[in-house]
Parts: sequence; structure tokens; C-alpha cells
Amino acid sequence: MEALLEILEELHPEIDFLTHEKLIDDKILDSFDIITLITEISEEYDVRIPVDEIAPQNFNSAQALYALIQRLLD
Repeated sequence: MEALLEILEELHPEIDFLTHEKLIDDKILDSFDIITLITEISEEYDVRIPVDEIAPQNFNSAQALYALIQRLLD
């Protein structure tokens, strides 16, 4: 989770990603951020995020995103 938080904080250092749960709904993350996240996560965790997993519920919080990563690693 630490590596994920570092990636997120590089994008938006002003956001507390441990507590914010509406990153997409509150328009904190935009489409460019999502593309950057997918690339960084792929490199950091050696996983490929399938197109059908690129959905708001998977990117709305750091916890949801980390849960997605864990599912893909299993």
C-alpha cells in the first residue's frame, strides 16, 4: 500500500489518500491521472489492469485501488 500511496501523492500531494473515498466522484482524479496510475501500478506491481476493471468504483479511493491490485496479484 505504501508504494500506491506514493504514486497517488505524486499526482496530488494536497490530498489525504488514506481518508478520501470519492476521488472520482469529487473529480480529484481525471482521465490523465487514471492513465498515469495504470502505468505506474503496472510498473510497480507487475500487474496488468484489464479494461473491464477500469471503473470508478475501483479508483474512488486508495483502498479500492489497492484491493484491485491485490485481486490482480492473486
